[in-house]
Amino acid sequence: MKIIKRDGHVVDYFPEKIAIAIGKANAEVREDDRVSEEQINAIIKYIESLNKKRILVEDIQDIIEVKLMALGKYALAKKYITYRYTRELVRKANTTDLAIKELIEGESEYWNSENSNKNAKVVTTQRDYLAGITSTDITRRFLLPEDIVQAHDEGIIHFHDADYFAQNALHNCDLINLEDMLQNGTNINGVMIEKPHRFLTAMTIATQLITAVSSSQYGGATITMTHLAPFVRESYKRYLEKYRNRGFDEEMSVKFAKEDLAKEITDGVQTFQYQINSMTTTNGQAPFLSVCLYLGETEEYKEELALIIEEVLKQRMQGMKNEKNVYITPAFPKLLYVLEEDNITEGSKYWYLTELAAKCTAKRMVPDYISEKVMKELKIDKNGNAACYPCMGCRSFLTPYADENGKPKYYGRFNQGVVTINLVDVALSSGKDPELFWKIFEERLELCHRALQIRHKRLSNITSDAAPILWQHGALARLPKGASIHDLLHNGYSTISLGYAGLYECVKYMTGHSHTDNGKGKEFGLEVMQKMNDKCKEWKEAENIDYSVYGTPIESTTYKFAKCLRDRFGKIRGITDRDYITNSYHVPVFEEIDAFTKLKLESEFQKLSPGGAVSYVETPNLTNNIDAVLQIIQFIYDNIMYAELNTKSDYCQVCGYDGEILIDDNMEWYCPNCGNRDHDKLNVARRTCGYIGSNFWNKGRTQEIKERVLHIDNKDA
Repeated sequence: MKIIKRDGHVVDYFPEKIAIAIGKANAEVREDDRVSEEQINAIIKYIESLNKKRILVEDIQDIIEVKLMALGKYALAKKYITYRYTRELVRKANTTDLAIKELIEGESEYWNSENSNKNAKVVTTQRDYLAGITSTDITRRFLLPEDIVQAHDEGIIHFHDADYFAQNALHNCDLINLEDMLQNGTNINGVMIEKPHRFLTAMTIATQLITAVSSSQYGGATITMTHLAPFVRESYKRYLEKYRNRGFDEEMSVKFAKEDLAKEITDGVQTFQYQINSMTTTNGQAPFLSVCLYLGETEEYKEELALIIEEVLKQRMQGMKNEKNVYITPAFPKLLYVLEEDNITEGSKYWYLTELAAKCTAKRMVPDYISEKVMKELKIDKNGNAACYPCMGCRSFLTPYADENGKPKYYGRFNQGVVTINLVDVALSSGKDPELFWKIFEERLELCHRALQIRHKRLSNITSDAAPILWQHGALARLPKGASIHDLLHNGYSTISLGYAGLYECVKYMTGHSHTDNGKGKEFGLEVMQKMNDKCKEWKEAENIDYSVYGTPIESTTYKFAKCLRDRFGKIRGITDRDYITNSYHVPVFEEIDAFTKLKLESEFQKLSPGGAVSYVETPNLTNNIDAVLQIIQFIYDNIMYAELNTKSDYCQVCGYDGEILIDDNMEWYCPNCGNRDHDKLNVARRTCGYIGSNFWNKGRTQEIKERVLHIDNKDA
């Protein structure tokens, strides 16, 4: 028998706990009001005779009260009820001590692996987590309805980022409007930041703005390097004028100006890279940043932008030094390289940049690739204009938006938050009954809808004063002091996300097939995805809020969902027998499939995930096979909107081994060269749900990483 606790956790049944609870009440009444040991055992035997596989702890306590009164032990029953009530008060009065103790003392596997980009041993991270524990507690007890909390605890849905929800001013991902802030000036902590007049200064200011913005929200942030390109020209003009003023002829002035400019671009990019990785936000980590490299965003400054992109790729390929003075792969910033007509074919003007990007990907796992061609096919604004659709975070995408004049407008947008539905739980709850599946699915989607409405309403109460850098000084808007942000939550200026997880297991259980087949499985999977899109459209039309289907990056939640499913339904072969469930619409990591088939198949599901999606292929070391990387890149351009290549980039600080760090059968990382297992002396970088993680993972995610199969071999090379 399993006991379902008040917080939704399922634990083993121990009869002695019943005996102890009655015994404590027994000790507080007169001897003739007490029950005997035999009577206590009889109560326990009665509970066990019910032959329940699962029983609520409250039901057990109700039975005890009834049995005590049936024995005529009214004083004892009253004392037991009082004891039960007192325990409830204690639970409600203090719910955070244990979590805080485990965090501070480093005893908790959860806190030590909650986020692969956060080190829970560091005081800045601990400070964020301590605030998060309090926020989660307030959220659970006061801000969310009990049914939503229970559904979250049981892994039916996941209410994301409860550790930031108590502060009603915080939201998810941003697309920062650097153009506005750099060109028109901005303000940080009451200090006026005027328009810079050279590239190096602009890059330095950009890192400060990014850090300030990232400290005012909790999700990822994205900038585009296009906004820095005008300052390259400003610097060049200054150098050219300097040499002209010194009496050099035009040819020499141009030559020396270009040399100085090249040095400044190198210094500016280096400053940007080191600042981003060395600064810490209030979230206790470096800014969770993505950088868009998109030549098609500008015609006027395309040459300057190409110079920046080239330097960004060169420096990222080199990497950053660790404490052993060895170049390793940094987690951030994530690079997003847009593929377009000018850079996708050999002989095209900027093909050299794509070749450089391929070499960088082979060595450092970035950049990721966005197809302008596919994006323009999928993303059409409300006036019928094809327009690009940028990323807000590691995978969050904007939905088409036009300003009051009908002109496409994509900068200064944000995401209000995410609630994720566990598709596997929907399937298992239906018992393979198709009619019941769709009924339960509808109910669960409405549960997510209510939870998302709570997110929206909480944000709708704030004014621009809550985060001036966001709402008053150009990062997201230029509102007056004291103005409500309410309008920015409507009319497509921001999105709110219905996340989903476990499509593969859902389809497999309901149909007996993977969604990778071309028959029943795939058909059912697409039907599930379409249902979520239809619901988002229905909610959007009713409320003028941009609900959008989002392929959730469930980093630690994949483990939680898997455990909850096993507790609720037992171990089901091929469905709940692993410590993780499959992310979003992805092909399961253990399924044998080649890179091109995988990308083509997933492109059909990616179309139905407009609020966020990223596909990937797992590869061996391709540093000596760049032709293969370029082949995959060209396939991405023609077939899928957003994809990445997962390689390995590791280093053992004990022996200097720079091959792949492995995982043993106990899910422990080790160096195959010297056997080192000390996490503090292993540099491991793996792609986790769209971004690179480097601080290790929980058991579920580690098992998922261990079971990944390669989607392309390296035999020819």
